Amino acid sequence: MLTLSGVSKSYGDRVLFAEAALQVNRGDRIGLVGPNGAGKSTLFSLILKQEPADDGQIAMERDAVIGYLPQESAPIGDETVLEIACAITDDFLELHRTIKSWEEGDYMELSAGQDDVHERYNELNGYLVEAKAKQILAGLGFRDSDLERPAKELSGGWVMRAHLARLLTQEPDLLMLDEPTNHLDLESLMWFQGYLKGYSGAILVISHDREFLNALVTGIVEIRQRGLTRYTGNYSKFLMLRDAADEQLMSSYKTQQKEIAHLQAFADRFKAKASKATQAQSKLRQIERMDKIEAPLGDDKKMMGFRFPQPIRSGQRVTTLDQVHFAYGDNVVYSGVDLEVERGERIVLVGPNGAGKSTLLKLLGEKLEPGKGEHRLGHNVTAGYYSQYRVEMLDPKHTVLEEALDTDAQVTEQAVRTLLGSFLFSGESVFKKVSVLSGGEKSRLALVKLLLNPPNFLLMDEPTTHLDIASIDALVEALKQFEGTLVFISHDVHFIKALGNKVIHVAGGKLTHYMGDYEFYLHKTQSTSARAALTAGGTKQSKKAAKEAKRKAKAENAQKDNRQNGSGQNGSGGKGQSPRALMQKQQKIVKKLEDQIEAAEQRQAELTAELELPETWNDASHAAALNKELKVSKQQTVELTSQWEIEAARLEQVTV
Repeated sequence: MLTLSGVSKSYGDRVLFAEAALQVNRGDRIGLVGPNGAGKSTLFSLILKQEPADDGQIAMERDAVIGYLPQESAPIGDETVLEIACAITDDFLELHRTIKSWEEGDYMELSAGQDDVHERYNELNGYLVEAKAKQILAGLGFRDSDLERPAKELSGGWVMRAHLARLLTQEPDLLMLDEPTNHLDLESLMWFQGYLKGYSGAILVISHDREFLNALVTGIVEIRQRGLTRYTGNYSKFLMLRDAADEQLMSSYKTQQKEIAHLQAFADRFKAKASKATQAQSKLRQIERMDKIEAPLGDDKKMMGFRFPQPIRSGQRVTTLDQVHFAYGDNVVYSGVDLEVERGERIVLVGPNGAGKSTLLKLLGEKLEPGKGEHRLGHNVTAGYYSQYRVEMLDPKHTVLEEALDTDAQVTEQAVRTLLGSFLFSGESVFKKVSVLSGGEKSRLALVKLLLNPPNFLLMDEPTTHLDIASIDALVEALKQFEGTLVFISHDVHFIKALGNKVIHVAGGKLTHYMGDYEFYLHKTQSTSARAALTAGGTKQSKKAAKEAKRKAKAENAQKDNRQNGSGQNGSGGKGQSPRALMQKQQKIVKKLEDQIEAAEQRQAELTAELELPETWNDASHAAALNKELKVSKQQTVELTSQWEIEAARLEQVTV
């Protein structure tokens, strides 16, 4: 389908590609990887003919269609969300609008060219496109009420989702995606990942998300040493194969270097002797004729080596939330929530979308004020908040250096330059305008600004967004050395597993604590998917903890109920029954409710799994029925749990 042969590309003295070659066939699922600046986005530009190659050939199969999703969206006009998703060709939107206006007007007064319009519309399967676009938009998180909204009213992230929906609706032969998961929440990401598994065309994707690459791709192409090297398998297999190849390459390199040194030593020793001069020259020519082996690069994470400046030491208790209430208008997020964070903890917040994870992080970082209750920072605590929208806070008119200096921190320009250098901003690059920086460069600049006044209590909301894999690894290593306290939200499973030493599940305004790392959380919740567990709406463990807390709170009321019912011990029993008989009877009631709750939760898991399948959304009525059943089941679970709490409290009174 796509063939690159002998492709070279340079910018001045900087060579990105030298005789690079690549073959992409129909059905291929290829991940494109390499460190920042290696040329991933440039390769996309060459394939798309946005800029020419210096040498070589780039050939695309005749009539094959390429669909491209950049990291950042282009300017938009007055299109609605649905119109963007339906714009599968340059003329489709105009055709769509024309036919829609005809349908809303007087059909008898249509122009003479209506047949041509309808013919072209039918060629593009126009009457099926809108239905398909709506299904895809729903999978990407759009509500029905969003579809007719002007896209310019939405954030950049949601506009990118609309453009992604357009590509999926279009179904190009080759889908080229540049960091497509940056703007997706976890639920949309899981839907998107499932959808791509059944995609009929070829996929070439740049991504920093290892879980995404592992789940999707069947091959990895690495940009390395000015060439393209292809490996079979997912990202994890690629790392194994590359390490093995590097060992072999290093062995060959060392062998060749020994041979070169031997030949050079002979030439140096005998070049002045007339009797040996010819042999010495022969040795030098032998060295010149060699196909030189380049030593393999070191570990990519070393390409961005930095350390967090160690902050002042805080007290043992870093922060406390005491009976905190918070609401957005009538939407109550938290009602009487308590939380203590201690020095040195690295807490990851998990839970369903909209549960309040980002709100909790903002409360801890004093970006939001509680409606009721108290938030207290501990002794010597300084909080630093790293938002997922951090790049939007940068001034595009500033240079990199000007933006870094635009801080309350009392630092010298030299100190700022030194820190910028650690983040790959050196030499003339510090004078680049923020407006021309890539998403990864903007994220690194935001990190620089945060670190110029280093906190000892670091709160990070999706810190890996826009960072490449090498930068993520470097950030992980730096955070491992960070002596302060960390609370973060992330959908990068690798990042979570590497750093988290405690998990807090956020759901229904409740916080459930897991005093262990992410693997411990997965074990306790019996999760089958590390990624799915990040957005789980509820777990057996969290429900158990919530039930236990409520049971204790209702024990006294239950005791009063018992006395009012005349048993003196148990409201479910009658006079004359022994305590053992009363206990056995109440145990049966509690057990029955527990079985009903477990069955409901199992059914909810089955429904959720089915709704995550892309083929489910091919039948809108079926998907709607599943959603309705899921909603009813969740309500039944709430009611059953409430009844269980009452009966369990009564059982507790019997057994006392």
